[in-house]
Amino acid sequence: MSINIKNHPCFNDSSRHKFGRIHLPVAPKCNIQCNYCSRKFDCMNENRPGVTSKLLSPGQALYYLDQALTLSPNIAVVGIAGPGDPFANPDETMETLRLVREKYPEMLLCVATNGLDVLPYIDELAELQVSHVTLTINAVDPKIGAEIYAWVRYQKRMYRDLEAAQLLLENQLAALQKLKRLGVTAKVNSIIIPGINDTHVIEVARQVAALGADILNCLPYYNTSETVFENIAEPEPALVKEIQEESGKLLPQMKHCARCRADAVGIIGDLNSPEMAE
Repeated sequence: MSINIKNHPCFNDSSRHKFGRIHLPVAPKCNIQCNYCSRKFDCMNENRPGVTSKLLSPGQALYYLDQALTLSPNIAVVGIAGPGDPFANPDETMETLRLVREKYPEMLLCVATNGLDVLPYIDELAELQVSHVTLTINAVDPKIGAEIYAWVRYQKRMYRDLEAAQLLLENQLAALQKLKRLGVTAKVNSIIIPGINDTHVIEVARQVAALGADILNCLPYYNTSETVFENIAEPEPALVKEIQEESGKLLPQMKHCARCRADAVGIIGDLNSPEMAE
């Protein structure tokens, strides 16, 4: 059976009610600290990125996938999206992808990353037929990026402020270009943060479109307590719609994002079932 990329529910709106996805939470560590993010490893009551009720080894993840497919045979996509960053945990991430590809040759594979450390792994991602990669790029101006990221840890060194934002951006754009050279479908997530980058997201769209991005997900910032941005209100729906419409002139838009957990299973927008939690 061949891989059908049209079945990816995140990249194709027409597929999201028919095909499910599963996120395998094998990547606990993160290599950057976003000022809007709080990672929680055991929270069933929050439905957002960075949250999971479990952490799995690659072997456990494969077993979990086996069981999930018996309960939800419409799962068409296996993704790794945290709860940290997949490439801050490259050994676990790549081994999981290898195991899944070996056992399920027809399965769509995808990863979602901040882009800092993915570049050395893109060749193997392409070899494994990881068909979709999402990069979260919140700014293409390091001065704005410096307001969003508290620190970046790269090659065992900590970076802060403008230097951190510049390094992250360089790696993100290099990763996007290489993904496209190798024929991988690339989605860019850009989080709309009022007063920080809300007037800048269109420029993000312009630059990533020029580098070959396939689709853009302009998603509203999610207010999270105990973060630097906890006092920033979420953007109004009218603002989100305006940004999506304007950036839609540059790139196709994903408008059905559910801001999924790192252990999400099933149809986009549905909560994880109790059976899956077991």
